[in-house]
Amino acid sequence: MRAIARHEGLTALWKGNISAELLYLCYGAIQFTAYRQVAVLLQRAAGGQGRLGQAAESFIAGASAGAAATAATYPLDLLRTRFAAQGNDRVYTSLSRAVVQIGREEGIKGFYRGLGPGLAQIIPFMGIFFAAYETLRQPLSQLSLPFSSGDAVAGVAASVVAKTGSFPLDLVRKRIQVQGPTRSRYVHKNIPEYHSMVGTVRAILRKEGIRGLYRGLTVSLFKAAPASAVTMWTYERALRFYISLSEKPDGGI
Repeated sequence: MRAIARHEGLTALWKGNISAELLYLCYGAIQFTAYRQVAVLLQRAAGGQGRLGQAAESFIAGASAGAAATAATYPLDLLRTRFAAQGNDRVYTSLSRAVVQIGREEGIKGFYRGLGPGLAQIIPFMGIFFAAYETLRQPLSQLSLPFSSGDAVAGVAASVVAKTGSFPLDLVRKRIQVQGPTRSRYVHKNIPEYHSMVGTVRAILRKEGIRGLYRGLTVSLFKAAPASAVTMWTYERALRFYISLSEKPDGGI
């Protein structure tokens, strides 16, 4: 953080924030909508809630929702990563120009670099996250925690477990995202050239060892844990609020 602020200015810590905000808005909407719909479908197919098992149901619904949201919003994820990777030598000067430049130089496929490892990462990540969250939420909600923060604590724990387990593929996704004709212009000029998910994993293991697959995990957890806490705490209360609005006078929904 000190190096970025010293060499690029304090505002550099927010590079890619516009595309990130657009990503979170679209991703969250698709993710939670898909999660609820898939959960309902699984309950109907199994003949009732709990027949499939809470953990299995949450894992399948979470994995499906994560895959759908990732595929739908992936170009914004790629833009966020590329903006964050550039230094004072600006590769892209604005979001609109970045879209035009990538489309012109790399085509439509350029917006989906790293989608394979992105899906391979998000499916176990969201599956584990929702399975852990739903498992922990009920016992934690019975505790007398400040501000009814059982949902937030469950979100933190689920995020730490899921992020740690799937982080290597997250790292692979980001390294592939900055490939292409602009690879040598980012803040790290020596980014290796990667072509596939398996090839990238092999190259990292060969040159950096097993620890190389976990570069940035600490920073990622510092970001993901509080973000998941706020997201799940807000989601549960918003869900209850909208359900209360839709309740009929006789108590039915």
